[in-house]
Amino acid sequence: MPTGVRLHDPRQQLFDAAERVLLRDGPSALTSRAVTDEAGCAKGVLHRHFDDFDGFLVALVLDQEARLAHEAEVLRAAAGRGDVVDNLARALLVLFGPVPLAIIPLVTFRDELRARLRAAVPGGGVAVLAPVTTAVGAYLRAERDVGRISRDADVDSLTLTLVGGGHLLLAGAPSSDAHDRDDVRRLVTTALADVLPRTR
Repeated sequence: MPTGVRLHDPRQQLFDAAERVLLRDGPSALTSRAVTDEAGCAKGVLHRHFDDFDGFLVALVLDQEARLAHEAEVLRAAAGRGDVVDNLARALLVLFGPVPLAIIPLVTFRDELRARLRAAVPGGGVAVLAPVTTAVGAYLRAERDVGRISRDADVDSLTLTLVGGGHLLLAGAPSSDAHDRDDVRRLVTTALADVLPRTR
């Protein structure tokens, strides 16, 4: 493996390499050697930018959560526009994309990573699931405020239904994109059936 490869943006290239390893080989295969081999650089490159491998993983998770925050803003901005079911189905497919889904078991099975994330983001909740829950809840409240879902809608329960159901659907066995879209849309349609305006 080459040791003299100069990386243009080392942190991002290491993050990208880690994501490829996660998606291809799973959380148990994610080691510092696997990441630097995938990035095509010396192991020392990672340690020049991060104190240790768990520090790298914290940064990886926070980078992914920053991307989720952007998607949350996109969803929130859609309130009052387009179709509510379409907006939520699209958002769940993005928020529970392959990398966020791979991050969840990574955090679940690494005690030190969970501890460091709690220290980095006090009260931040479960990695990936917490920001997705916040995003969906904020969108539903915004739609309730503009009258596109019922004023008496139980947003907290709807949010848990959509996030829990979306996670279970999309974390299951691999399937076609079309199948995923249909299943998620069916989930959203069913969950919101009693709070959307009736069409004649």
